[in-house]
Amino acid sequence: MRLMAVHAHPDDESSKGAATTAKYVAAGATVRVVSCTGGERGDILNEKLKNDAHILRDLTQVRRDEMKAAQQVLGCEHTWLGFVDSGLPEGDPLPPLPEGCFALEDLEVTTEALVRVIREFRPHVMTTYDEKGGYPHPDHVMCHTVSMAAFEAAGDPERYPHAGEPWQPLKIYYNGGWTKDRLVALHQAMLDEGLESPYTDWLANWQPRRQGGRVTPVPCGEYFETRDRALRAHATQVDPDGFWFKVPMELQQRVWGVEEFELAVSYVPVPDDEDDLFAGLESVEAADARAVRRDLELVHDGRVGELSDEPSEDAIEEAVDDAVEEARELDDTDSDATHDTDSDDGVTVPADRRPAARVEGD
Repeated sequence: MRLMAVHAHPDDESSKGAATTAKYVAAGATVRVVSCTGGERGDILNEKLKNDAHILRDLTQVRRDEMKAAQQVLGCEHTWLGFVDSGLPEGDPLPPLPEGCFALEDLEVTTEALVRVIREFRPHVMTTYDEKGGYPHPDHVMCHTVSMAAFEAAGDPERYPHAGEPWQPLKIYYNGGWTKDRLVALHQAMLDEGLESPYTDWLANWQPRRQGGRVTPVPCGEYFETRDRALRAHATQVDPDGFWFKVPMELQQRVWGVEEFELAVSYVPVPDDEDDLFAGLESVEAADARAVRRDLELVHDGRVGELSDEPSEDAIEEAVDDAVEEARELDDTDSDATHDTDSDDGVTVPADRRPAARVEGD
């Protein structure tokens, strides 16, 4: 089976669904991570590396090297889609996003780029962010928009006929995040063990952001250690002794040993109690045959709060502007924000044009 995980920046693949990636790779599936941007405008979030001369000299290459290291930990394939990080505007009033950045790219350009990768890799299942981006960063919102547009277009022979043979991925999920149930469970478990919980302030600042759909919990606790190694590979983004590693591994695995995904669209029947992103696909041969059919009908459509079936440039720009404002508000709420690990259900988060897409194997 083949899974494609589409992300906005390098490090997102390690903070969202990484244990699931490692699990499927170990089981023999092929997983490809697509990074829409290179993270060129990201800050150095690890305080220990703030003044590192090598990093300051060439952050772009450092982010690429970190991504390569994380890829090797996870055992996945990787593609740079080739767009430029939008950054997160700061100031009052907020400045406009930089010209040529991913969030301002023409949707036809970005969709065609991802369609090419889909038709080349031929995934049976895709994952991406929800309509709010998971985390309200303009690149995350655009990643969602582009992923859904490419999912719809990849199987249509009349769309981008020059970009490869049509291929319809059969399911697409949104990455789950820090739901309140997960937060409360881990928080209480820490207290029960007589440990200081790192989640006290999160709970105090709880702000529900969206109502999600049906959730697929993928058991993958045995791969949490692999997830953490991949996350630590992004050294400019994560302090190895910081907030994200305060909960003992055994406790994480025992209390919440799953990663959750929200089923957005499926062309195959799926059981109500599914715990596998490939559930309902039967065999590789059957899934391959179904993905090239022209008579597929939707079995499940769980999309909520979408811009529209064909989002206009104005609608996209408005969504991006809203994401920028929301991200700034989250950072203002929590002065300890250090990383944009997603917040699916309201946890205040601790804080050139496209070149040819480049695939990097092991």
